[in-house]
Amino acid sequence: MQTILITGCRGQLGLELTRKLGADCRLIPVDIEELDITDSATVFDRVKKAKPDAIINCAAYTNVDACEHNVDLAYRVNAMGARNLACASFEAGAKMVQISTDYVFSGEGVRDEDGSVRAYVENDRPGPINVYGKSKLAGEEMVRAHNPRHLIFRTAWLFGEGANFVRTMLRLAKDHDSITVVNDQWGNPTSTKELARLIIDVMRRPEYGVFHATCEGVCTWYEFACEIFRLRGLETRVVPCTSAEYPRPAPRPRYSMLDNRAARLCGAYSMAHWKDALFEYLEAQEGPC
Repeated sequence: MQTILITGCRGQLGLELTRKLGADCRLIPVDIEELDITDSATVFDRVKKAKPDAIINCAAYTNVDACEHNVDLAYRVNAMGARNLACASFEAGAKMVQISTDYVFSGEGVRDEDGSVRAYVENDRPGPINVYGKSKLAGEEMVRAHNPRHLIFRTAWLFGEGANFVRTMLRLAKDHDSITVVNDQWGNPTSTKELARLIIDVMRRPEYGVFHATCEGVCTWYEFACEIFRLRGLETRVVPCTSAEYPRPAPRPRYSMLDNRAARLCGAYSMAHWKDALFEYLEAQEGPC
């Protein structure tokens, strides 16, 4: 039975991976209270004692806007924390699994021959435009540099157990007749259940490198909100707006759609369409949609 150490175990993805891997693996789930990944000495000591076969790093500083004002903290957690785990996993002979983000890309879009914008594939050039994306890209680079047996999964727009866009929309709908949502940022809403299925499948294969890992299908945040309310049968009106009309401290990429090309080419698990995954999520949360 494999031993797997999961950091960030109480986050959305950490909870799902813990749930799915618990029956088949010896799990060591830790969060910041049990292991501060920015403390290299503590990380090395814990990994040496645990002797894991793999480390899955779900720990991250994910408050995109706060990262703009807490640059050192963002890099300490997202880059140096990843480095500590990569170094410790290499010393232990363990596989290193790093969770990354669509925000490593600029969002300017990649053009096909016909001029249309296509989704990013794994070998497209990164170019993050905010501190969060820059710190997560630095984390990817640290992992690549310090453990050749690495898997890096870039994902986006997660919804699972915990705070997320779906729950925020449903909460706001209780007190608002209308909600204004940005309609000029495109991406892939992604279920943690689907993401965990792909991660586990790829981990069991002789594969290494970077994998994009999002649900199929593309939409804007506005379209995402409309589908949430449609499935819930809510009459809350969704009003589209531009990013300029809803300014945030951190700039967001306009096009951050990801294409799971690497997973597709190696025959790994094919993630569901985001609308089907959302239906499954809402049905499990509050009964039939």
